[in-house]
Amino acid sequence: MTNDEERIALFLDYENLAIGAREQLHRSEFDFRPVADALAERGRVVVRRAYADWSRFDEDRRMLTRHHVELIEIPQRMGSVRKNAADIKMAVDAIELCFERDYITTFVLGTGDSDFTPLVHKLRELNRRVIGIGVEASTSALLPPACDEFLFYERLEGVEPAEARRVSSRTSRAKRPPVIEEESIAEDEQPTARGEEADLGVLVTQTLSGISRSAGGPVLASMLKRAILRKDPTFSETTYGFRGFSELLRHLEEQGAVALTPGPGQGDPEVSFPTEARDEQAAFALLRSVVDRLGARSGPLHLSGLKTQLRKVEPDFSEKRFGYGGFLQFCKAARARGLIEMDWDEDADDYVVRPGPTQA
Repeated sequence: MTNDEERIALFLDYENLAIGAREQLHRSEFDFRPVADALAERGRVVVRRAYADWSRFDEDRRMLTRHHVELIEIPQRMGSVRKNAADIKMAVDAIELCFERDYITTFVLGTGDSDFTPLVHKLRELNRRVIGIGVEASTSALLPPACDEFLFYERLEGVEPAEARRVSSRTSRAKRPPVIEEESIAEDEQPTARGEEADLGVLVTQTLSGISRSAGGPVLASMLKRAILRKDPTFSETTYGFRGFSELLRHLEEQGAVALTPGPGQGDPEVSFPTEARDEQAAFALLRSVVDRLGARSGPLHLSGLKTQLRKVEPDFSEKRFGYGGFLQFCKAARARGLIEMDWDEDADDYVVRPGPTQA
């Protein structure tokens, strides 16, 4: 284990997260995978604990167990007594661990409850970094400013936006033409498949993008490899026909997916996205041309099914090779560049996409 890795302890106020996801995001269950991936890009998670009365979360309990989360049982009691019991237990365990495990550098608190603000202050006073995770609409305004970093759950890569789920549901009920049902935004968020070189590039660039955002400094090949292994411990570059990780990175560099520069240590180069953005500009130009063509032919164009239309023109199109977490994020980047305009359509439960003032 290297000394530059963050060692992370994760504590989940699970009832707070699950209820927030159900009521605010209209999800039947809280998906832990996006949280695990986000933390894998930040360091090595050595403790995972979740606190709840698990008789109320039977399916969630199975899901968390598969992710090796220790389940702390808080017996059912009445009203605020039960809530306070969970909060106090979680706070006591966090402080106890802080003193017993001095190698833990970062505490992650999964909650939106402002009652945990004093715990955040105490952990930071004890020279620990604190990251918060919560559902945006159910997170107290007092909690995020107290943390070193706060992640809103619905903004994590892999969390299907609520509007996409509604679009998918409406599509199924209305039995739209197969071209629309062929692919939704959510389907693009599925885990990468082993053995496919295109998916390998997506895995590397998506992980590189996450580390670049959180690290705020150069990303070394060794850092990138460790983050990928934290996401998928079974990962091996030999599965894809490469003798070493450096050979894999050189292959991706030749494809224009990443750029390599000499690092501080021999054989450990810095990895970044290419400064030459011709391919990305071409992808934006493709999006603009498709929006122009379909908009002129059929009027207002909705976001659902748009990626399928792009792949009819360019079958290998994937926004993730440019470091974007999903197609919606890619379209928002195009909107920021003035290439398209996007407005939410309440009646259709989807974004309306129109050409922007800027030509690609």
